[in-house]
Amino acid sequence: MALPARSLLRHSLMMCLLLHSLVLMSLCLHHVATSCSKNCYCTESDGGKTVRCSSQQLTEIPQDIPNDTRRVYLDFNRITSVPADAFAGLSHLVELDLSHNELSRLEPKAFRGLGPSLQFLDISSNKLVKFNPEAFEGLRARANLTNNPWHCDCNLQMALPRVDLEPASLAGIVCQTSDPEETGVQGRAFLLAPDIDLCVVMKRTTDVAMLVVMFGWFTMVISYLVYYVRANQEDARRHLEYLKSLPGRQAKSEESSTISTVV
Repeated sequence: MALPARSLLRHSLMMCLLLHSLVLMSLCLHHVATSCSKNCYCTESDGGKTVRCSSQQLTEIPQDIPNDTRRVYLDFNRITSVPADAFAGLSHLVELDLSHNELSRLEPKAFRGLGPSLQFLDISSNKLVKFNPEAFEGLRARANLTNNPWHCDCNLQMALPRVDLEPASLAGIVCQTSDPEETGVQGRAFLLAPDIDLCVVMKRTTDVAMLVVMFGWFTMVISYLVYYVRANQEDARRHLEYLKSLPGRQAKSEESSTISTVV
């Protein structure tokens, strides 16, 4: 009887340890999912969790933002770029503030995963020069793009129709520089200057290139025709000389000459 009792006790102890491990694991996972990011502080309200990381001298996007976060404030930091999938897992995020940083580059797919939920994106007052449409892929949010040193060129003109941001948001792109410079778009919102075509130089360059290519082909065709005609003339001359050099041809020529003399 001692052996079954000891076996039962051992089994009960193993079950208790297993349950204890499962409880600890659940608590750890819950802590990871709901705890606050380092150097930030979190608040809870009826609108969900808010993570505030403002003015913390951050140089990169935190990777430990809780998955249930609804609003993230990363303004007034020193973040220089947003890498791809920087906010992966934040499927409930409705507001993201990256204003007043040192952003100069948004990598392709920087905001991937935020499309279905994000309602407002603030990247104003940064150092963004080039507009990368691939960074905003899938976003339909309202965005604040103001106070950036945007460079307006043909690439920008072709990129704007490719983004799904709220149309009024694109009015925040005010050109600090442009290519070509003589368009007069500097200091103006590009969206509000529909009469300006920044691709006209590229179109002219393309037209000139096409003309050069066509002229090159035309020159090649003419050169080939001239060579063909000259080659045929030379072959015809040689063939004629060959025919004249044949004996039968010479005999007939002499006979014809004799007949002519007799007559």
